[in-house]
Amino acid sequence: MSNHQYRAMGLAAVCVVSSVGALSVLNSNSVLSQINHTNHQATGMPMTSRTPTLPGQDAFGAMQEVVAILEADPATDWSRVNLAALREHLIDMNEVTLNAVVEEHEVDGGLEMQVTGTGRTQEAIRRLVPNQAKELNQLNGWQATTASLSEGVTLTVISEAVPQSEHIRVLGFWGLLVSGSHHQQHHLALARGIIMH
Repeated sequence: MSNHQYRAMGLAAVCVVSSVGALSVLNSNSVLSQINHTNHQATGMPMTSRTPTLPGQDAFGAMQEVVAILEADPATDWSRVNLAALREHLIDMNEVTLNAVVEEHEVDGGLEMQVTGTGRTQEAIRRLVPNQAKELNQLNGWQATTASLSEGVTLTVISEAVPQSEHIRVLGFWGLLVSGSHHQQHHLALARGIIMH
């Protein structure tokens, strides 16, 4: 609807108000409300709902989703459920993603990455990076290895195929960290007490 049409509707509503009286005020409010609603849709502005849908914090949201899955599954063995283990893993993910320091060096066939940190971040690196290397070994014919450093872990990922070598280098550590589709399944398994962190 064009701006001219909006103005015409608004003027029509005002005319009705002035000629008919109080009842028409209610009708004009309804018309103006329709105009505003149409305006939101035309401009792509999101309409607000009565109930928020975002959890407000990513780890909270991940745990909320897993709890909903567990509660919907009649086969859930509640004697084994371990949400504390899932929480610790999510903290590890947060530490590595936001606080790890990474130095990348190209090597024949791929990339060598020194991933370091201190305190809780270093602990998270030592837990997360070697496990991610196992996942990377199942992708695209890549070969991933890790070695311990005084402040973290060295991750080396290579491929004999030139296109995959370039793929590895372009992804870099952060792209390699999130590669694979195992993360969500791993979270659910942790919560079920199937995989101990």
